[in-house]
Amino acid sequence: MGYVAVKGGNEAIERACQLFAHERTKGASPPLGVDQIKEQLYLAVDRVMGEGSLYAPDLAALALKQSAGDTFEASFMLRAFRATQQRLGYSLPVSTEKMRVVRRISSAFKDIPGGQVLGATSDYTLRLLDFDLLKDDAARRRAFRERIFSNLPADAEIPDTFPKVIRILRREGLLEETLVAAHPEKRAFDITRQPLTFPASRSAKLQALARGETGGMLALAYSSMRGYGNIHPTLGELRIGYLPLTMPHPVTGEPYVAGEVKVTEAEVLARMQGSDGMPRFSLGYGLCFGQNEIKAISMAILDRCTRTEKPGSPAEDQEFVLYHIDGIEAMGFCNHWKLPHYVDFLSDLDRLRKAQDLARAGKSQEDADADA
Repeated sequence: MGYVAVKGGNEAIERACQLFAHERTKGASPPLGVDQIKEQLYLAVDRVMGEGSLYAPDLAALALKQSAGDTFEASFMLRAFRATQQRLGYSLPVSTEKMRVVRRISSAFKDIPGGQVLGATSDYTLRLLDFDLLKDDAARRRAFRERIFSNLPADAEIPDTFPKVIRILRREGLLEETLVAAHPEKRAFDITRQPLTFPASRSAKLQALARGETGGMLALAYSSMRGYGNIHPTLGELRIGYLPLTMPHPVTGEPYVAGEVKVTEAEVLARMQGSDGMPRFSLGYGLCFGQNEIKAISMAILDRCTRTEKPGSPAEDQEFVLYHIDGIEAMGFCNHWKLPHYVDFLSDLDRLRKAQDLARAGKSQEDADADA
């Protein structure tokens, strides 16, 4: 495609940026602090961290403020910042059974080892506007906190870890053991340093899904759930919590815990024929930064969809899915249409006019032949 560079418009561009900043800061309301965004809009912050592929709550909140709440732009800023940072090393693999759980549910079983932990969620409430939030002040918050913390049981004990629900199915031989066991990888693929090739390895696919755009992934997963595919899953387990970030010590090489990262993990179950002909469940896996349950479930569904041997729908086509779920790539291509396309459009106009002239000439010739 041909583009025309914009010349002499530096001042106009600078003014446009200033106007955007003015739109964000105009009005009489007090400035929105980064700490407020991080604490009160934490789900938006978690989404930006996941799609920006960088676990940095303060920076994600800053990006949300700078972009006036545009999650695409905020994720773009975060990923661009990530690309400028020096890579110090790789974390070590860690089992999610070591997760410090804050929410854990299963739709496959009512009674699960360790029990269901609903945690912080609005899933079980009506989606009605709370007009009391219009008068949200420090006194109201203080009274709310006193009310919910005043009647807590003194002897409540929460386990340090919870066993995985899918163990139940593994013990009974009801789960197809594939994936890592059947296709081991010597080293995880790094999609930030190597271009994707197809068929993509499992580590490459999971990385691409983990930083995919939530809405795009949901749309593709929903298409399969509705019937444009074979995957109509059951949620084996969904858990949210904090995983230890384990690193090799730079001097001794021994593993040590440098901190912890909040993640959402989803495991979905779908029916299939086992490799030995025995009917079993297959597993789809999803894990992403922060609390983003829709994304983790969609990721797990797409993980399972893209393992279909003979794709029959877009959600089952690995190349189609992985190329179209990156919100930043998609946003960039969409935004590029706002750049000057004068040359190629004038070429299109010229070809169209010539085509119309030829069509008219042909029609005139047909009319002349008919009259003769």
